[in-house]
Amino acid sequence: MEKFVINGGVPLAGRVKVSGAKNAALALMPACILNSGINKIFNIPEVNDIFTMMKLLKELGVNSDYNNFEMSIDSSNITSQFAPYEHVKKMRASVYVLGPLLARYGHAKVSMPGGCAWGPRPINLHLEAMKKLGAEIDLEDGYIIANSKKLQGTKLHFDISSVGATGNAMMAAVLANGETTISNAAIEPEITLLAEFLIDMGAKIDGAGTSHLIIQGVDELKSAEVTNIPDRIEAGTLLIAAAITKGNIELEYGNNDHLDSVISKLNDSGVNVINNNGLLSINASGLSAKNIDIQTAIHPGFPTDMQAQWTIYMALANGTSTVTDNIYFDRFKHVPELVRLGADIEVMKNSAIIRGVKSLNGAKVMSTDLRASASLVLGGLAAEGTTEVLRIYHIDRGYQRIEEKLINLGADIKRVSTSEF
Repeated sequence: MEKFVINGGVPLAGRVKVSGAKNAALALMPACILNSGINKIFNIPEVNDIFTMMKLLKELGVNSDYNNFEMSIDSSNITSQFAPYEHVKKMRASVYVLGPLLARYGHAKVSMPGGCAWGPRPINLHLEAMKKLGAEIDLEDGYIIANSKKLQGTKLHFDISSVGATGNAMMAAVLANGETTISNAAIEPEITLLAEFLIDMGAKIDGAGTSHLIIQGVDELKSAEVTNIPDRIEAGTLLIAAAITKGNIELEYGNNDHLDSVISKLNDSGVNVINNNGLLSINASGLSAKNIDIQTAIHPGFPTDMQAQWTIYMALANGTSTVTDNIYFDRFKHVPELVRLGADIEVMKNSAIIRGVKSLNGAKVMSTDLRASASLVLGGLAAEGTTEVLRIYHIDRGYQRIEEKLINLGADIKRVSTSEF
């Protein structure tokens, strides 16, 4: 086991490059199941979730060669349509193999997914979409068993916009007979990139980047290459790291609007964030942060994956603020740990009421999930004294050596071995 030891109170300064988007890569990788050949994906982050997906694909007979943030995926010798519990339990994105396997082979046996330790996140939207495309779905002993002679185009409408269900349905529909329409489709940049990749592979998809997709099924797909987008959640986390430490940093991020909702709220809080041709700069020197309420929403709203980080930022703001999560109502397991650092936070239903304090104090805290881990690191960076963050295997799932980026920005943080759980 490992932990972070952080001596806080150091304003961050300097320049770092944002890694490739973990969530986007986890959709692109299983998409390679859809064709027989070698696909290449560039700008893949070196995080544990990527290695978990590689192991799962290997179980199916898909060989992945990963070097220097580039991945070559060979799906020409797939030998199995069985995704076992030992791999799927580690990550909810594993369910992305369901649609491609069903589309190409007409059969899939996929374990019910695992992942973060907070709250129920059902996959009923995925399963209903597969059923409407013509698959027979059974649930046996914790496994999804899906069968179909040939998927058939259909009309899909998601009552709730779902990134995962949109991606899975889109991957299944590209090889189905006839036309499939998906309304209220997710428009997150990760899904848009997936659609663009599928189009480069030969899929016929109209409406990429919008909430209404029209897909004409094709008989087969060809090999393609794709460059992954930068990770908007890592970028947002680093921006808040600068804000909460009253720092001044630059991020090599890319010239896109994926993070506009977070940047807007940061500017409202009193910092100055500018995107200068792909270089994000933030100046929070001498900042006394204003209390700013946020509500999470589907893209382009404030992302739920930034909720925990904003919560600790507001813990040091002037006055009282409210953080409401409209995506996952119970995503507040980080709050008791933030309170250990001296934050004054009360959870009421799906909202955190945050009363700003003048300072935080170092303490020993424990990570409970990926984004909660990030909030604890942010708290440690801002706190007076020493903070120890346990169970950092959670943060390693989605942030590429986050401590190295922070060290490059001047933070006093180190990774050490520990026997503590």
